[in-house]
Amino acid sequence: MSNRIVECVPNFSEGRHAETVGALVEAVRSVPDVYLLDQTMDPDHHRAVLTLAGLPDAVAEAACRVTKAATDRIDLSRHGGEHPRVGATDVIPFVPIRGVTMQDCVTLARQVGQRIGNELGIPVFLYERAAVRSQRVQLEVIRQGGLRNLAERMATDPDWVPDFGPRVPHPTAGTTVVGARLPLIAFNVNLEAEDPEVAHDIARAIRFSSGGLPSLKAIGVSLASRHLVQVSMNLTNFEETPVHVAFDAVKREAARRAVRVAGSEVVGLIPEQAVQRSSEFFRTMERFDPSFVLEHRLQMAMKSD
Repeated sequence: MSNRIVECVPNFSEGRHAETVGALVEAVRSVPDVYLLDQTMDPDHHRAVLTLAGLPDAVAEAACRVTKAATDRIDLSRHGGEHPRVGATDVIPFVPIRGVTMQDCVTLARQVGQRIGNELGIPVFLYERAAVRSQRVQLEVIRQGGLRNLAERMATDPDWVPDFGPRVPHPTAGTTVVGARLPLIAFNVNLEAEDPEVAHDIARAIRFSSGGLPSLKAIGVSLASRHLVQVSMNLTNFEETPVHVAFDAVKREAARRAVRVAGSEVVGLIPEQAVQRSSEFFRTMERFDPSFVLEHRLQMAMKSD
């Protein structure tokens, strides 16, 4: 394996049908020089996340193949889940890991976005470092109001013409957002409550856009199957807001509302530096395993090749 490694973390609007996620996994595994490092699915969020890494061109090919597989199998018009979404293949970020630059990932993102638009007829919006329009840098701005709202903007606002593909959503796959970014940590804290407003209020209190912690995005969701609610967070810069600081903020806001924390989880993989930054927290975290560390998982995958 080359010393040039790119990570890709595609998110799909499917978390309830294992056979569908299995088909996505097989699409990734069909490409040489790509390692599938992790896969998760959640029925309440109705979302699946795959983590793959490998040679840049191979990872780009895998991203295109898995998007095709999702387009063939996921009907967004029948979708009902807690997580915000605008597409069957909702978002495809590329992340530089080793021997590649952010600009390399920007180039990959734009190439993949163009292929998805041209070959699959899906509108594509570029975001984060790959964005070519300032209003599309933030993923939450693109997804604001869901697919229906985005479709209205696409049809009526010249500033929201897709970067690639048609100007109307695909009838079953919707749209896809593709970009390049730094490593992101998806971190959730579950609360012993059933009223989703509790989680919404706490998310609003701690996220940066509402005056909270820097580099922290948060939403509140209901985990109906578990009779809990959840503060679902993305930490876009763990140096500015480490995992333990985010956890303490949720715990503090929950205590103010007389709500207990039921547990926490990292979704997908986490950079080793982030674990070191919050080492005491991870030593006591339930269900945390060193194999969740990105570098460890990649090393093990390459050894077994």
